[in-house]
Amino acid sequence: MTGPDAYISPDWYGIADQVPTWNYVAVQLTGVLEILPHGKMREVLDVQSAFYESRLAGKAPWTTDKMTPDVLERMMRMIVPCRMVVEDIAATWKLGQNKDDAVRARAAAQVPGGMGMELEALAALMAEPPVL
Repeated sequence: MTGPDAYISPDWYGIADQVPTWNYVAVQLTGVLEILPHGKMREVLDVQSAFYESRLAGKAPWTTDKMTPDVLERMMRMIVPCRMVVEDIAATWKLGQNKDDAVRARAAAQVPGGMGMELEALAALMAEPPVL
């Protein structure tokens, strides 16, 4: 699973002798995937959608009741309910933490205008990298 990531131009550091790089945050989960009985699909869908829909401000939550029964049944046959038992989590990030704070901050200030995913989040992480 990847998180924020972005191309980092060597010019953004404001110091000599730098090379282009890509900063990122990533997490890898290892475990056993368990296929649940298909009869559990409606429950899984209802619980998951209620969890996420409750966090969307300004709208009535979506529920399976909003679907016509025949379309819901057809969709339910195409989804496989499963659960993952996580056995290991490996996380990594490359945020320019090997650079001085001021140098890293200059690059972080340029990230929102660059290219990648979740640029604002990456800029914030570069400005204040996580501490192990």
